[in-house]
Amino acid sequence: MTDVAIVDAVDAYLQRKAVGDPDGSGAGTYASNAESILRRWAEWLEHDHDLTAIAALEVVHMRAYAEELRQRTERGEYTASTAGTYYAVVRAFLSWCVHGGILEANPAATDRAETALPTADDRPANDAWTATQRRELERHVRDRALEAGTHTARERRARLREYAMVAVLAHSTVRGAELFRVPDDDRRTGATWQDVDFYTGTIRVLGKSQRLEDVPLPARARTPLRRYRVVLDPPSNDWPLFPTGHAPSIAARVRSVLRERGYDDETVEAMLADATAMELARERSIAPPAITTEGARSVLRRLCDAAGIDVDGDYLTPRGVRRQQSDEPYRQEATTSKATLRASVLEQSIVVPADRPPVVDVEPSEGDDSSDSE
Repeated sequence: MTDVAIVDAVDAYLQRKAVGDPDGSGAGTYASNAESILRRWAEWLEHDHDLTAIAALEVVHMRAYAEELRQRTERGEYTASTAGTYYAVVRAFLSWCVHGGILEANPAATDRAETALPTADDRPANDAWTATQRRELERHVRDRALEAGTHTARERRARLREYAMVAVLAHSTVRGAELFRVPDDDRRTGATWQDVDFYTGTIRVLGKSQRLEDVPLPARARTPLRRYRVVLDPPSNDWPLFPTGHAPSIAARVRSVLRERGYDDETVEAMLADATAMELARERSIAPPAITTEGARSVLRRLCDAAGIDVDGDYLTPRGVRRQQSDEPYRQEATTSKATLRASVLEQSIVVPADRPPVVDVEPSEGDDSSDSE
């Protein structure tokens, strides 16, 4: 059996899939979607198990991978279906390795490994919000936003940010992993302002299908988001909707980009000595990282504590903010034209569910960045 490095086998597999689509069957798209999944899996094997050769891969490693996916599901980072998709991509790759003669058997296609995968019952028990809890939280952040005019510019921005975050999660079908940054997924870097189209009332996200999708933003989500944008005043459209307030993360991004632009370390450090990382990011139009899914959970935990809302002694998560509704009829694969989707958005926006609170206008003022940490 030839000793082949896992990363080399992944490269060969992706290349074969990308070029093996003469009839437009979708293999090229599959390769694009599978690449990040397989590369993260290979990195995980090397980091956690010091395993780089595919011939050394055993069932115990794939069971450990399934358990890793289950743990992430239990923490609310993945849904059970997403975890299942990731595992299925790896299993298909290993089947290709078997057919190609570089692996004797598929260690992922065994009961011992697959029984460790998460199921729908493994999602956090506290991820379901009641209509009353949603109303209470939204009322709390809306009232805080209304009072923002009497506070500092920094506090005004922080409060309008919180209101926009809750409103988008509560009144759209956008998922937390589509809105915020997922640290272990290099494709999920967080939604940016260039993804938002206020004219059509949509936001473009990387959906569970690993494809870009245009998702409606109802008026109850758009209005707080638009007003938050005024106070955020992003210097460029690649700025994330919800930048992190974690100063070390911002500084690391600023240093990295400035070095890429040709500045030496001494000059970069001198710049950072004269201004905060966020000030320098604004001045140099360097988009900071988006807040992470865990950071968003921390924000929601704090807001729930302040509003006196809890679920069995725990806090409400981004997944649970969303109303219990099917989002499939309103999602479509991203295209250059949004005319059809816009019609469905307008039709949807006419219906106002009885359990939603009325929209209260908030007049924002410009100010500094929020300092929420991740």
